[in-house]
Amino acid sequence: MATRPPAAGEGRPWALAAHPRLAKGKVVGVVVLDGWGEAPPDPFNCIHAADTPTLDALKKGAPERWRLIKAHGTAVGLPTDDDMGNSEVGHNALGAGQIYAQGAKLVDLALASGKIFQGEGFKYIQQSFDTGTLHLIGLLSDGGVHSRFDQLQLLLKGASEHGAKRIRVHVLTDGRDVLDGSSVRFVEMLEDDLDRLREKGVDARIASGGGRMYVTMDRYENDWQVVKRGWDAHVLGEAPHKFRNALEAVKKLREVPKANDQYLPPFVIVDESGKPVGPILDGDAVVTFNFRADRMVMLAKALEYENFDKFDRVRFPKIRYAGMLQYDGELKLPSHYLVAPPEIERTSGEYLAHNGIRTYACSETVKFGHVTFFWNGNRSGYFNPNLEKYEEIPSDIGIPFNVQPKMKALEIAEKARDAILSRKYDQVRVNIPNGDMVGHTGDIEATIVGCKAADEAVKIILDAIEQVGGIFVVTAEDMAKRDKSGKPLLDKDGKVQTLTSHTLNPVPIAIGGPGLAPGVRFRTDLPNAGLANVAATVMNLHGFEAPGHYEPTLIEVLDK
Repeated sequence: MATRPPAAGEGRPWALAAHPRLAKGKVVGVVVLDGWGEAPPDPFNCIHAADTPTLDALKKGAPERWRLIKAHGTAVGLPTDDDMGNSEVGHNALGAGQIYAQGAKLVDLALASGKIFQGEGFKYIQQSFDTGTLHLIGLLSDGGVHSRFDQLQLLLKGASEHGAKRIRVHVLTDGRDVLDGSSVRFVEMLEDDLDRLREKGVDARIASGGGRMYVTMDRYENDWQVVKRGWDAHVLGEAPHKFRNALEAVKKLREVPKANDQYLPPFVIVDESGKPVGPILDGDAVVTFNFRADRMVMLAKALEYENFDKFDRVRFPKIRYAGMLQYDGELKLPSHYLVAPPEIERTSGEYLAHNGIRTYACSETVKFGHVTFFWNGNRSGYFNPNLEKYEEIPSDIGIPFNVQPKMKALEIAEKARDAILSRKYDQVRVNIPNGDMVGHTGDIEATIVGCKAADEAVKIILDAIEQVGGIFVVTAEDMAKRDKSGKPLLDKDGKVQTLTSHTLNPVPIAIGGPGLAPGVRFRTDLPNAGLANVAATVMNLHGFEAPGHYEPTLIEVLDK
């Protein structure tokens, strides 16, 4: 399935044709299980190990109404089928019904063509190169979920060739989308690149850093203290740990018992007199080089907003700031960016709003944006506030997900149940995040508990659909917890290495419910179907034909 830009929507009608075989008026429950993929059973497959009778019954009960679809690579707009999917591009595809070039692919194209260095965003920061420092802040990783190391390398090379004389890199260690401990190797490789730049006369150094889950990369305003720790280190040059070089910093901080890359404390690199080598000052340029939006938005607000009250910034330097991409299209944040975002048009949510479908969407904080903002094509707010209601359940703050692995799954399910039983809505859409968020911790026992809670949540929703004679669609995206082959990886001693990354595994989709017409089944002629095919499917279940430019529906209706 090739990635392609959708055809322009100018002149297309918003009215959807009635489906010739499927009736309107049925409540459709759409459940997205985050981080729920299909992999061979083994003791380390938490979904297999967990007690999940509801989801097991969907798989075993009606083979023609359960199948696998792709959630990675070109099926969701990423460069190749070796690229792992993630929650954001997954929900874009689920909601858009079309395949758009996404994050990493957009950046790859801009870097390969050199257009990134000719665009307005780069020209803006370039104004600081003569007298100021270029600061690059982002995730040091080749995981391909938030950033990629090769893109940072090309950005460093291109910036130096286009006039940057003084560069400081502020590194956030990963251990979530790549192996824990790989931070040492990435710092070594980056230091080699910076050495080569120094040989060419560019003053290039690592200035600060910390672990991604403890420093800088919070999301959805869950914990501003994470961002403050990053601000203090990157901008003010202040941190509890000071080192002469980044390699020493990462190695020493990892020696602490139970230390891991995700949660390394903030550190600052200092010179021989103890002075930080790279605070951000008036006249400097700053680029956040992550291409994924969710964990850069909060830092972007702190860097860009003059009126800001989330924490005391101490000082607010007058800088030229650009994101690798624009992280929030509705907020126009940041106002400058190196690569233009995809313009996702005519999403399924917008079509359904134009056709009178009343929609309720709900999740907890960590995934609320996925069933609203990302589902709606990176658009905040409602299409029609008279027809839509979005409800956010606050996530636990300051409590690791493996400590509370049930998260808010049951609360989400209860909200969905109430919405279904109220009969006020035609579509009730939720994201249940346990598989993803708990799976990312690498805690197998906790993830098993989280998977069981997700299954219990699905049962609550399906029971409500049964009561109102409705239809359900249960699908997933973005499987976590394994390597790219889906197999547990062994360390040098032959022990299983705990992994927290996304995978290339397919994800399930199941349909059913008393309102589903007897002859509906999954088609067998779409072996490479992916998440983008779900939107047309859901439109059909609402009694509409999907627009012609959408990826084809997964279902057909046979005579019974």
